Amino acid sequence: MGNISVTDPIGQAIERVRLLLFRPFDLGKWFTIGFCAWLAGLGERGFSANFRSGSKSGPQRGDIHQQFDHARSVVLQNLYWILPLAIFVMVAVVALWVLLIYLSSRGKFMFLHCVALNRAEVREPWSRYFAASKSLFWFRIVLWLIGMVVTLPLLVLIGMAAFSMFIHDSWNFSGIMAMIAIGMVMIVIGIFFALVRKLTMDFVVPIMFLRGNRCLAAWREFLQLLRSNAGQFALYILFQLVLVIAIGVLIVAAVLVTCCIAGCVMMIPYVGTVLLLPVLVFKRAYSLYYFAQFGPGYNVFPPAA
Repeated sequence: MGNISVTDPIGQAIERVRLLLFRPFDLGKWFTIGFCAWLAGLGERGFSANFRSGSKSGPQRGDIHQQFDHARSVVLQNLYWILPLAIFVMVAVVALWVLLIYLSSRGKFMFLHCVALNRAEVREPWSRYFAASKSLFWFRIVLWLIGMVVTLPLLVLIGMAAFSMFIHDSWNFSGIMAMIAIGMVMIVIGIFFALVRKLTMDFVVPIMFLRGNRCLAAWREFLQLLRSNAGQFALYILFQLVLVIAIGVLIVAAVLVTCCIAGCVMMIPYVGTVLLLPVLVFKRAYSLYYFAQFGPGYNVFPPAA
């Protein structure tokens, strides 16, 4: 193993983008790889919206309490149909989310297959990596459940504290500081789970791709590598933040130059992924080229002809 660099894979990833998408340019290949990238990103991109009130001044404190009491009485009077509807909506949302995670797990290997082997295929990777993607799916579900078990009690504590202060109209300093402390703990927990997910997608999935083993076995192999190279992987995570900022600046600049037309197109499902495909290929190829520096056993790219 030679020197591990976080900058050398940049040029290699850019060259991979050129080879995969522009040498030669094939619109059919572009849309096929874009479909795999779209599957891989399902359930990972959210939407935000801003709502404005028609009145310039917000409601007074007494009005808020009156509105809360009125809303509570309405809910209690209609609980016989609100509760079943809420349960149905919650089950439907969870079922949809589980389906998206399943399809995304399949798409992770499909997109990796396209980037690593320079192929625009859907059916072949869909069937070849079924067992590996199923293992990844269950790992992500269990990881999510663990995260819920850890964070849900903290959310309940924050909600109970805020609700108590709201009902009694006593926003005291100690209660606010307790809520801030719990929020900081939740941020730390969120960072931990985000790191686990990042390492899983960037390095554990390629190990599964190469070995054909399950997610836990791939994690055990990666942990051995992580223990002996913790500094290199920490530098990788920090450099990823730099790349994210740089890519974000470029995307914002493109949106501004096109008078927000590019931004509107990016919001369209699948079409936005196809438009951002060079960025997605670069990010996937960068992590693969970085991982390949740890030895031939971690190189997903076939030898050059």
